[in-house]
Amino acid sequence: MRIPSTPLHEIAAIIHAEYIGNKDHVITGFNEIHRVEPGDVVFVDHPKYYNKALHSAASTILINERVDCPEGKALIIHPEPFTAFNELTAHFQPKQYSLKPISDTARIGKTSLIMPGVYVGNHVTIGEHCIIHPNVVIYDHTVIGDHVTIHAGSVIGSDAFYFKKRASGFEQLQSCGNVIIEDHVSLGSNVTIDRGVTHVTRIGKGSILDNMVHIAHDVTIGEMCLFAAQVAIAGCCTIGNRVTMWGQVGISSGITIEDNVVVQAQSGVGENLKQGKIYFGSPAYEAREKMKEVFAAKQLPSLIHKLYDK
Repeated sequence: MRIPSTPLHEIAAIIHAEYIGNKDHVITGFNEIHRVEPGDVVFVDHPKYYNKALHSAASTILINERVDCPEGKALIIHPEPFTAFNELTAHFQPKQYSLKPISDTARIGKTSLIMPGVYVGNHVTIGEHCIIHPNVVIYDHTVIGDHVTIHAGSVIGSDAFYFKKRASGFEQLQSCGNVIIEDHVSLGSNVTIDRGVTHVTRIGKGSILDNMVHIAHDVTIGEMCLFAAQVAIAGCCTIGNRVTMWGQVGISSGITIEDNVVVQAQSGVGENLKQGKIYFGSPAYEAREKMKEVFAAKQLPSLIHKLYDK
């Protein structure tokens, strides 16, 4: 999330926290660790991840212990960084709710068709020559390009599935990112695309998503991708261009899939996939090798039978 340039001491004061560093050190945004940029605040609340956060691109680290501050950066010390990060999100992007089917702040191209039952939230942008079918829900700050089709029942821009377990229940990390759908994208019925926690969930130009596909927070999908029904992609994945995923493929969080990859149906991906290859299985690896394994497994009953017959 981008914010107006704000000095360190003002950010710390909002959450009643101590800080280490130049009080006029400038902060220009908040981001989750996978998407941080220079100028950002990132939070960390477990020693296991201190080093990653301290040496990330983030300029300011919201942390729950006093540690050595890397040169050129700043620290904000707070006993509950997760909660404090939510407080900062609420301060700079307070919740707003539109009670109209189409918000007064939405901008919709004159040549686009919005069918009955569609909800369009605050500060949504929809380009030209789009068709939005009945009962589609488009949450705040979503950006939709030109020549986009979204079929009935799809939900664009709902909150990220990102929670911290507490003794009393689960605390949700408040989402302040958005969804960007580029030109010539087609979304089937009951597609769900979560907005970024702090950044963008992006669907690249010309991509096609079949019915009941789920795209989680902060995922980046390249151009001309094709996903068949019931594909599910977990948070912070990066998908290249011209990637094909057949039905019921599942992708773990933080995975990178390079250009021109094909993932065959019912595969489970837990590692990065290399450019131009075909993958299959759970865990998925190169389809040709996986099929050899499957064929070998089929021979086991007869081999065991022959062994015991002796």
